[in-house]
Amino acid sequence: MPTDAVAHDLFLRHLDSWVPAALRRVRRATVVLGYDGGDPRLAEETLRLAGAHATRLRGGRLTVLVLADGTEELPARLGTAEAGLPADVAVHLMPGGTSRLPVALRAAGAAGAPVLSYLEVDGPVDPVALTAAATGRPAEALVVAGADTSLRPALADAGFPLCAEVELVDIGRRIGFGTGSDRNLEAMKESLWTTGLRSRDPQGLPLSPGPEVDPQPLGRALLDELTRRGPLTVTELRRFAVTGTAYRAVDAARALAALLDAGAVTRSPERGRLGGDVVVAPARASS
Repeated sequence: MPTDAVAHDLFLRHLDSWVPAALRRVRRATVVLGYDGGDPRLAEETLRLAGAHATRLRGGRLTVLVLADGTEELPARLGTAEAGLPADVAVHLMPGGTSRLPVALRAAGAAGAPVLSYLEVDGPVDPVALTAAATGRPAEALVVAGADTSLRPALADAGFPLCAEVELVDIGRRIGFGTGSDRNLEAMKESLWTTGLRSRDPQGLPLSPGPEVDPQPLGRALLDELTRRGPLTVTELRRFAVTGTAYRAVDAARALAALLDAGAVTRSPERGRLGGDVVVAPARASS
């Protein structure tokens, strides 16, 4: 699969569940596409999904902002796609790329409503664009950059409460996701897993998706986190695995089980299901 197609598929899959949830919440929402426009199919498919959900959820207002520079085919293709949309979907194509995002969001009246952004970064991350993307209530952003571009700190600095990044080794790209929802973050990690592409584990080695993964590297990372921060709940450790490593929440459960079996950590209470409120500590901390 081409590099851009991987990221586009991830975004569209998330968009398909995000739009109905957003429109049920406040009846208006904004979707942002900030990319070079070289593949008009991303914008066309975004409009198709927007139109389908707006038709089913009558009364919801959805605005799609397409920030793309240097394209010739995109305006005509968007015009054709827009002609078949319901009146509840508004489309705005703006030249200038992601640098225009703050202006575009203000013009669209996006304040106080959900905003989902897809941003492709060529070079350093634009903090102004990310900060603007984070002003949605709630806000989520999927950011695609080169393998050497750090995304998680930039997303956190922009104001996203939960942030994760994964380097996809096979395509030389880094995917970052900012959100305020644990559920959506875990869903994005699962979607990344289904691409079948190798990512990086906590030690920087390639991690190949599969039905089962070696829990030891993640177990070491979880134990390091416990040593650094002290006792943590299972919920906190799951969140660390999702935000701070290439692993998923389900992998954290397996890694914790392996650590408990090895006697490397203790749990409180000592018996029962390993639920989110169970507190885990390094074994030496209890001696």
